[in-house]
Amino acid sequence: MNKKLYVGNLLYEISDEELRDLFSQAGNVVSASVIRYQDTGRSKGFGFVEMETEEAAQKAIDTLNGQDNKGRKLVISEARPPRPRNNFGGGGSGGGYGGGRRDGF
Repeated sequence: MNKKLYVGNLLYEISDEELRDLFSQAGNVVSASVIRYQDTGRSKGFGFVEMETEEAAQKAIDTLNGQDNKGRKLVISEARPPRPRNNFGGGGSGGGYGGGRRDGF
């Protein structure tokens, strides 16, 4: 069963391929992606790696977590499920609603 890992404190210049290569020393990598800002394409400094087995994922955590990668100490842990997003947006203006007055004013 595949296991997804969170990888933090990445260099902003790292590519998906470099991330994959780094983790391949622990086992077979199913996918590796650096998370980027949509508008600029710049790395956010973290990413996700999916390892083929639980054993490979644990080996990656054991061997790479806290290790120096070009001057930055990697932070690696099991990825948590994403939190639901709040799609209501905006502040406290009521989102265009008439303020709750019954008389329409």
